[in-house]
Amino acid sequence: MLITDDFLPVPVPESLSATYLVPVEGLPKVSTKSAVAALAGRIAEPVHGLAKQMLDSPLMSVDVRPIGEFPELPPDLLAAFGASETQLDRLAAATHLVVVQAEYRPGWPPAHEWAARAVAAAVAESVGGDVVDVFGLQFLDPATALRSLPDDTGRIRLVDWVLVPYSSDAEGLWFTTKGLRRFGLLELQTQGVPDHLTRAWGAVMTGAARRLLRDWTDGLSGEEVPAFVQLPVLATVTGHDIAVAYGNPEQHGATAPVLLRLELDPATDPDADSFLSLRPPEGHPGPAGRYFAAACATLFAGIQPDVRYARPGDAMSKAIATARSGLDDVRARFVAGQLPRESQLVVKYGLPGEDGPEYVWAGISSWDTPERIVGVSASDATSDPTVRIGSPVVVEAADVVDWAVLDGTGVIEGGWTQAVLDAGEHPTP
Repeated sequence: MLITDDFLPVPVPESLSATYLVPVEGLPKVSTKSAVAALAGRIAEPVHGLAKQMLDSPLMSVDVRPIGEFPELPPDLLAAFGASETQLDRLAAATHLVVVQAEYRPGWPPAHEWAARAVAAAVAESVGGDVVDVFGLQFLDPATALRSLPDDTGRIRLVDWVLVPYSSDAEGLWFTTKGLRRFGLLELQTQGVPDHLTRAWGAVMTGAARRLLRDWTDGLSGEEVPAFVQLPVLATVTGHDIAVAYGNPEQHGATAPVLLRLELDPATDPDADSFLSLRPPEGHPGPAGRYFAAACATLFAGIQPDVRYARPGDAMSKAIATARSGLDDVRARFVAGQLPRESQLVVKYGLPGEDGPEYVWAGISSWDTPERIVGVSASDATSDPTVRIGSPVVVEAADVVDWAVLDGTGVIEGGWTQAVLDAGEHPTP
């Protein structure tokens, strides 16, 4: 194997395994084969056939065990990863676990995961219960588990298989992925991410996971499983990668690619995980957090900074009026935590300048009082050298001219002034 500075050799495990649990009260009354047969016509036929084939092979086992024979599932962690009170109550009342396990070689398709999840979902549906994905420590209702399986062309939403948890430390936010090991690849991590990029960087991590997973499986496409796969040291991530990972390929924009340097961070503790770290490219000046903020500004280009108006035209005036009329409502939803999951609320506000106001965007950190917004700048201002990407800002609500809710695919709500600009209706100076 040729080793160069342009590629990073990543070890390939000999085999991969998947484990799913179905908590039940009493013993199942429907056989596993009958439950799987009932999925005919409801999931893609290649996946249905794969599940039946693996169920009849030594590559998969389905056992019913008293719940006391299995290590206790931690309710706190399950709740942290989305388990509802009802699901936790059913787990507490369960007397047995149906344990579905499958094993397969690294590569694509990940037959062990697809088949095991399909079988577990079929069993859970037959008993009116839930699926527990042991790898992700996630509860899945049967319908959600079945929807996550690939379509007739083998496509999946990566967000259904890879989570992006994060935690805070003295240097900022620490992001990791949880799910790439299903496919044999090391998990990703990024450290030192500014706090205001919580949702945006989660989407970037998901897009990076999609790009690297594609490179990884390309390296495993031969008949023999190699000992290593060479991944590019400089990985590129685009808006298309993010949109595809979220299952919305038609929504991607023509964003410029962002470069992220890949480094192997081996664990010093034999019981801990090694990671592939995402860092700025070599030679990038300034702190890593500033590069990450600039990367998000590039990838989520649905909001453009540094827009100037000396005198708004009719279309722009209507756009600003529309945005301001919805400001109280969106603040109430933000404060109540009712905005969509994995979304970010941003506002556009005016800064005084010699040639008229300069309008820039800021991500909102808190909005405790209606008049005052605390956030972090999403762009560099020309008129005020203290307003830089990642710098804290305090915005008066009276200065806000627009707002937008962003997710991994771009603007999902708001952004009226930007829509006017995108339509080419620039105001007359």
